[in-house]
Amino acid sequence: MKENTHPEYRDVVFTDMSTGKKFLCGSAVKTSTTDEYEGREYPSVRVSISSSSHPFYTGDATFVDTEGRVDKFKNRYAAKKK
Repeated sequence: MKENTHPEYRDVVFTDMSTGKKFLCGSAVKTSTTDEYEGREYPSVRVSISSSSHPFYTGDATFVDTEGRVDKFKNRYAAKKK
């Protein structure tokens, strides 16, 4: 097997920004920030949506649109319609 072809796989803390819930998962994502989880320091990634805030998993009927995707679609569709 070739050397240095695979990314470094390690435990990473993913933090849901809307709920504050933290998940510890194995990942090869590159990050420069760290966060404490259960008394240990891990690399961390902040996400806008996860299973703790997504309507499909929570059962809520509300739609969380933190990045404005719906508005972008409506604007694009309105421009093509004219």
